Amino acid sequence: MTDLMHAALAWLAIPQVGLGAVFAIAFVSATLLPMGSEPAVFGLVKLQPEMFWPAVLVASLGNTLGGALTWWMGEGARRAAERLRHRNEVSVAVSASPSAPHSRADQRAMQWLERFGPKACLLSWLPVVGDPLCAVAGWLRLPFWPCVAYMAVGKFARYLTMTGFLLWVV
Repeated sequence: MTDLMHAALAWLAIPQVGLGAVFAIAFVSATLLPMGSEPAVFGLVKLQPEMFWPAVLVASLGNTLGGALTWWMGEGARRAAERLRHRNEVSVAVSASPSAPHSRADQRAMQWLERFGPKACLLSWLPVVGDPLCAVAGWLRLPFWPCVAYMAVGKFARYLTMTGFLLWVV
């Protein structure tokens, strides 16, 4: 397993696949897996400064597509929960609600997201809360394409700002 991981990392480090590596890392980091893509973008641009705009655009695209996948995961989780709830209601004639009660903070967050709608996905670039935000947008069945558009704007602004700032500081 370790050999496979080293081989994959060595392949991703080849300059010819730099943009491919940035895309893959940005895509995976936009799912619910805990991973950051900014170091990959910064590393490529630091080694090849002429790749600034291609790297920022490719990372934005990969991260946006990963956010779209996370939106679909949230929508799929809702459908699965509805099927499970329906199955439980059919099999048990009289029972307590099968879903756990939501905390007050959870209810406020859901109301906030419902109030702002797809525009809330502009914050999908935020660490820790951004990826779950995309999943909750799918769970709430917020309109897909507007959510993706707002994700793209937020993620592009993040990569542009972070990469530019890191290049200026380092």
